[in-house]
Amino acid sequence: MTSTVPNDNLKENLGDQISNKLVSEIIRNRIKVNKKRFHANDNISDFINPGELDILQKEVASKVKDLLKSLVIDIDNDHNSQETAERVAKMYLKEVFKGRYQKRPDVTDFPNAKKLDEIYTLGPISVRSACSHHMVPIIGDCWIGIKPGDKVIGISKFSRVADWVFSRPHIQEEAVMILADEIERLCEPKGLAILVKAKHYCMCWRGVKEPNTSMINSIVRGDFRHDISLKQEFFELVKQQPNALSCY
Repeated sequence: MTSTVPNDNLKENLGDQISNKLVSEIIRNRIKVNKKRFHANDNISDFINPGELDILQKEVASKVKDLLKSLVIDIDNDHNSQETAERVAKMYLKEVFKGRYQKRPDVTDFPNAKKLDEIYTLGPISVRSACSHHMVPIIGDCWIGIKPGDKVIGISKFSRVADWVFSRPHIQEEAVMILADEIERLCEPKGLAILVKAKHYCMCWRGVKEPNTSMINSIVRGDFRHDISLKQEFFELVKQQPNALSCY
């Protein structure tokens, strides 16, 4: 869920902040004062001031070093592990979890001047996330169906928004719901359908170790929910696309 902008009086001097406490504590306190959530799949970018993300990255690197030491890995003498903490911190904050710490990509909407009302689908859109239970990858494909309303957005924006939403720790069911919420806010379609098929490495790599198992889930809203034929048309269009779900 996207947070609201914090109060101006909560913006402290950055130098004073860092000299007194960890920047993660400062960000967390801002969120709490504003009575907002900071769950694993929430976006908290509104509560991060300019320059703080780089400082947070250094803090995370320090904590990862402690983790590696507790795993009895010689980060001082093992040349493969000497810069691992810094790499991991950068990976989490700037790449795989960037959807938590960066604002949503800019999306411009346009009037539906031709009053288009035929559905269209996009996909497969590659999505990459992480299981919020074990912090290991979720990798898959997403298909989006739209019945336009009064506004439309460029088709590339769906990929950008999907990447932003999925680049957080998630369970797949919630990720699809959050993506649907964002798309509805952006273009207010008459109908929306989303289908995701993904492999969960918490199941492929560990635990039962089933590398061929995927999870498929979907969400339908608006006209797709109320019109069975429209919903069926979406799934038929998905089947015709590359990497489609032949078993769906």
